[in-house]
Amino acid sequence: MPLSAILEKAEERMMGAVEAMEREFKGIRTGRPAPEILDGIKVSAYGGEMSVKQLAMVGVQERSLMVKPFDPGTLKDIERAIRASDLGLTPMTDGKIIRLNIPPLTEERRKQLTKHCEERAEMARVAIRNVRKDAKKEIEGHKKTPGIGEDQISGALEDLQKLTDDYEGMVGEVLKKKVADIMNG
Repeated sequence: MPLSAILEKAEERMMGAVEAMEREFKGIRTGRPAPEILDGIKVSAYGGEMSVKQLAMVGVQERSLMVKPFDPGTLKDIERAIRASDLGLTPMTDGKIIRLNIPPLTEERRKQLTKHCEERAEMARVAIRNVRKDAKKEIEGHKKTPGIGEDQISGALEDLQKLTDDYEGMVGEVLKKKVADIMNG
């Protein structure tokens, strides 16, 4: 595999680590109502597992989320799934719409969520470093390849380190933004 292809593959995998962390962060609630917090909830309906978004419209109204099922028959299933989730929200229903009041976070809960985010960010950094390690091994394997000089190898290794630094920086920025949302939300 050419050196440029190794770097492209490494960059894709590093981006995947950042995107996975961002997806997980969307499911962590802040003090503000955000429909994304329901993304990770799976509802048993129609003989399978479905997301809330597949079964209902989710909107924000002041300090609460409004969940309006497309099929009123799924209301109880959605309500049950929300109760069983670890969001700590109590759904209230009027028979047509589920209302989820989003109370402000306590200081202790903010600290717990921040710690969880920091742990998840560290997992993303470790994943990025593992990608770097694999790509470095692959690049160094080309030392004996005819037509590839030491300069090309060292240049590719420098590019790999720059990619690693850039993606670790992205992890830091995403973490900083999420922590600010949690602490100020």
